[in-house]
Amino acid sequence: MCAIIGITGKVKTDLIKKLFIESQVRGRHATGVSYYKGGKVYTIRESVPAEQFVEIQNPSDWFEDENITMIGHCRYSTSDLEYNQPIAKGNRSLVHNGVITQEEPYKWAQMYGYQCEGKNDTELLFESWDAEVWSDSSIACIFLEDDKMKWTRNGRRPMWITKTDHATIITSTKDIAVRAGLKNPVRVDYEGKDLQP
Repeated sequence: MCAIIGITGKVKTDLIKKLFIESQVRGRHATGVSYYKGGKVYTIRESVPAEQFVEIQNPSDWFEDENITMIGHCRYSTSDLEYNQPIAKGNRSLVHNGVITQEEPYKWAQMYGYQCEGKNDTELLFESWDAEVWSDSSIACIFLEDDKMKWTRNGRRPMWITKTDHATIITSTKDIAVRAGLKNPVRVDYEGKDLQP
């Protein structure tokens, strides 16, 4: 069980902190963020709970002008604290809650055709950049490419969306959104193939 967070638009820094802190109920082993700023996607990962992460890192640094485009992750580790999320290369990043495979990492290249750097099965989803490829897996994920955020789930993991006048916010659960002060979160419907822009 992990938490994913996505924000695009205009929000206050306090809301970002609240979202991370409320999300840590789903994982306190590691926290990470990827954000778009100045034409680049930056990624930070720390093996600390979210409440420490938002004090070590300054969310106000993640903004471009008054807007933010970011994805975040709170990890519950069942193995180790290596290979934390977001998974990122260049101007692409991904956060994921779920399980792609139970196969051992040394088999991935042969079985799936993707050469991964670590042992986090989310890398398989990152390398394919297509949740539909993994339709038998459990997926709730947010993709960040340049300044565009897209999200999807396949019905096996929760995901909620809150739209305000100025922002779109993704949380793993309704409770996280409500405890952070958001109003009227809506469950992201699973519609098969489509990513929600």
